[in-house]
Amino acid sequence: MTGHEQEEPAARRTPDAGEPHAATGGEPRTAGTGAAHRKAREDHPERTAAAGAADAGDTADTVGTAGGPAREDGAEVNTGTIIETTGVPETAIPELVIISGMSGAGRSTAAKCLEDLGWFVVDNLPPALIPTMVELGARSQGNVARIAVVVDVRGRRFFDNLRESLADLATKHVTRRIVFLESSDDALVRRFESVRRPHPLQGDGRIVDGIAAERELLRELRGDADLVIDTSSLNVHELRAKMDAQFAGEEEPELRATVMSFGFKYGLPVDADLVVDMRFLPNPHWVPELRQYTGLNEEVAAYVFNQPGAKEFLDRYAELLRLVQTGYRREGKRYVTIAVGCTGGKHRSVAMSEKLAARLVSEGVETVVVHRDMGRE
Repeated sequence: MTGHEQEEPAARRTPDAGEPHAATGGEPRTAGTGAAHRKAREDHPERTAAAGAADAGDTADTVGTAGGPAREDGAEVNTGTIIETTGVPETAIPELVIISGMSGAGRSTAAKCLEDLGWFVVDNLPPALIPTMVELGARSQGNVARIAVVVDVRGRRFFDNLRESLADLATKHVTRRIVFLESSDDALVRRFESVRRPHPLQGDGRIVDGIAAERELLRELRGDADLVIDTSSLNVHELRAKMDAQFAGEEEPELRATVMSFGFKYGLPVDADLVVDMRFLPNPHWVPELRQYTGLNEEVAAYVFNQPGAKEFLDRYAELLRLVQTGYRREGKRYVTIAVGCTGGKHRSVAMSEKLAARLVSEGVETVVVHRDMGRE
């Protein structure tokens, strides 16, 4: 196991497994609050709506009850957790991130990272309540500007409402991003076996049966994800570093890129959007004085870029990426992972990744460089 938590610890859960858990303070008001106000009006019919609002801390304009008072803007206040958004400026709508992915792939770690960055995090919220959560944030007068919601198959039948909720958010022009945590079957099996817990969809079958069922259930959501992170070979600290790189900035850039070197003999990165192959260049591994070094070494980099076609490839691929960047921005895609491979991920791919990342930075693209397989030999 690489250190990812599969579920929230028991101490963080509520007694009712179906009750949404807010990882940070500021609990949203629920339908039970409205019921309490109705009971108070029945016991004290002489109280006016204005007096009731004053005793409740002037919250009547935020959460209403059946037959409640009209708001100052003339809109009738709804019951329970349904919040009337008339009059709320668009800039008050919180930014939303939906964290999902395979069980055991590190959803809890990703959520805790966002919590540490100041996000309001809600774990295992039924998807049908996501629009309501956003509306509650809009009523917070800017106190809840960023909301992260963990959505996964623990919600069982509630998960089917996710597509409808996403469509509802789109009609309300809510800025939302989907982060999908991915991992290989082998890594997931090892993690579940190490903690001796069944997969949520395993039933009477094996762990691999539950994993296969979950992959099929999440297939469409993975395709819609703005950011896919493969945690197969990541530990907790490396996953947090990736989340920090994407969400720690004060200002959201137009496009963020991860340039990842890798070795083909260790397998393709599953979260790569673009893959390029440096094996058309001579391998420094066969040069005795360079073999022990990596592509970060100046002599190795000079050897790589002195080979026929290396500089031309860099120039032309950088030009291609400029075209791709324009399309990604036009389509609203904010993250791209460019995987640069060679045989072992030590020399050619590392040297090319460094040069390519420098080109992207010079063109205003916020870029993170990751050397996945360097040092494995």
